[in-house]
Amino acid sequence: MLGGILIMGGVGALVGVGLALASKVFYVYVDPKIEAIEEALPGANCGGCGLPGCGSNAVAIVSGKASPASCVAGGEDLAAEIASLMGVKLEAKEADIALPGCTYGLQDADLKFLYSGVNDCRAATLLNGGTKVCPIGCLGLGTCARACPFDAITMGPDNLPVVDKELCTGCGTCERICPKNIITLTSNTRRIQAEHTTEDCTAPCERSCPAGINIPVYIRQVGEGKYLDAVRTIKETNPFPLVCGRICVHPCEYECRRNLVDEPVAINYLKRFAADFEMNSGERVQIPKAPETGNRVAVVGGGAEGLTAAYFMNRLGHEVNLYEGKPILGGLLRAGIQQNRLPRDTLDYEIQGILDAGVQAVTGKKLGRDFTIGSLLREDFSSVLVATGGWDTHLSERMEGGPAGILPGVQLLIDFVMFQREGKKPSDGKQVMIIGGGKTAFEAAATSLKEGAKGVTMVLRVSRDQAPLPEDELKKVEESGIQLVFQGALTKMMGEDDQITHAEITTFSEEDKEVSEDNRNVVPVDMLITGSGRFPELIYVPGKNDDGQTGGWETLFPYPSPYAEQDIGMFRPGEATTDYKAVVEAIGAGRRAAGSIQRFLTGEPLEAPGKMIRKQTRVLSLDQIEPVSEGPRQRMSERPTEELSTHPSSEIALGYSEKEALTEAKRCLQCGLICYRRVKGPGHSPSLCRIQPSYLSS
Repeated sequence: MLGGILIMGGVGALVGVGLALASKVFYVYVDPKIEAIEEALPGANCGGCGLPGCGSNAVAIVSGKASPASCVAGGEDLAAEIASLMGVKLEAKEADIALPGCTYGLQDADLKFLYSGVNDCRAATLLNGGTKVCPIGCLGLGTCARACPFDAITMGPDNLPVVDKELCTGCGTCERICPKNIITLTSNTRRIQAEHTTEDCTAPCERSCPAGINIPVYIRQVGEGKYLDAVRTIKETNPFPLVCGRICVHPCEYECRRNLVDEPVAINYLKRFAADFEMNSGERVQIPKAPETGNRVAVVGGGAEGLTAAYFMNRLGHEVNLYEGKPILGGLLRAGIQQNRLPRDTLDYEIQGILDAGVQAVTGKKLGRDFTIGSLLREDFSSVLVATGGWDTHLSERMEGGPAGILPGVQLLIDFVMFQREGKKPSDGKQVMIIGGGKTAFEAAATSLKEGAKGVTMVLRVSRDQAPLPEDELKKVEESGIQLVFQGALTKMMGEDDQITHAEITTFSEEDKEVSEDNRNVVPVDMLITGSGRFPELIYVPGKNDDGQTGGWETLFPYPSPYAEQDIGMFRPGEATTDYKAVVEAIGAGRRAAGSIQRFLTGEPLEAPGKMIRKQTRVLSLDQIEPVSEGPRQRMSERPTEELSTHPSSEIALGYSEKEALTEAKRCLQCGLICYRRVKGPGHSPSLCRIQPSYLSS
């Protein structure tokens, strides 16, 4: 008995020692912060955070890879609790919501593949791209609905996903699981910054709109009598529907598919009708504003571009101050367009809407005279956008300091030449750089040397073989001391207060998509002369010294537009270097400038969105449609001639009546990539038609 006890005791002691040693060898430390956060999480393991369970999310939160608000099932109180456990402050975040991006269901397709495999969109995609001819169309098998952790998605009778906005948490599960990117997360911020891509189902009209308006949606809303909703859709990318409804050159209508049948839909007139309805309703439509960011942004220029940029920066949650040199806002919209085409009370209403949104306007103050880039940055503005617009229309003003005094150390070549011809000294620059220009730029370079410049650099986008001078003359230019940089672009300016000190030049080849740091060269510059008719939109931000400390300023260029043929630097081929020929182009540039500042403030690269549709992009489309019956375009009434003779300032075009607008809206074919609504006459039903798809330029 005693022996057995001793044996058992010995075994127990041996096991205890073994367990003690094992605990030392195999001990796994668990961060108490991770334990606390995992305990706070609901434990549902729903995957809405994008991670496999609450434990993984807790680890990601503590490591900084996920936000304290990443649990979409927990709500605001849980996010605040987790933030408290992390010892951080929780900032407000704009809610995301799932958005289906296809308008025609599977059963409406005229031509489709037979598929009898696994009832899952991911499996169907592996077979010839799916069950529809449209390469980006919804497959309609409901994978997104089954995957949604919160039952926020159902499949409608047309086999398209329907999102319940009350149940959707914006977790992104549907976006991650959809193999064709049909259903994606969206928010007002995302829509403001959106550009059409080759992965989107877009209509020809919206691809050609410089402002990027979702035209089919707002026309459908007009046809349904939802006029204020139509205005809201327009204002997501264009805060000037009243103005554009009167003076837009409507490139969208030239691309309208009804041109293949009879006449294009009166897209612009319908925009005006919806905007007129808003103005007369007494209800001001504003798109939602993102939570306050605490950032302050200054916009210089109170024309269409500056006002647009200011409005969207405000809607993105930033505090915006707008500076205009003239006593009243409006720019060329006010100064260059007759009242009988754009009544001033209409323009004032539109501008007042931007101010009502929260933009603070300061008029009668000019950049270069009353304040400088440096003085604005010292007032704690995180960035300054210069959107002065049509310089080539007012260079003759000869304002105090001349146009060269507007931007630090910048002068237009045309001014340089005019000062020289007037017998005045055109430049005091000691380190001069000339961007672009033809033979006149070479003459200005020689003049700068004669005036005492110690160094002159000319930057040309073309190769040496494409230069405006023959080789023997180029050699003489170089022998005179002028440095020539071929296939180069200005990619950054740097300076202090109201003086430029350096410029970054990047060289490239025609094949270059991305440029390495080895191709970048910073040179001293105190005067920069540009050969264009205007200076493009520029974003000034606080600069960095060699030791990494903030000091001075540097410039950013907005990300390339769909019209850019190259993405590198300033004066990209294809983009406007003189006045925009239409207000809608200036509006589009203002929105892109706002999106570029947003990218800078959030730490994103200032690059064009991936797969953005460019002017030269080949997009799948149609070259004929059937069957669509002809229907006359509604004409807009105009004021009688005799009335105009006595009241010449009265508006000429009178707008649509409600009946005319509804009739015209029904002419819209509600196009997609290769789909559209058939119009067979009374009692027709919507369906998809696919006839001879062809690749067309966007």
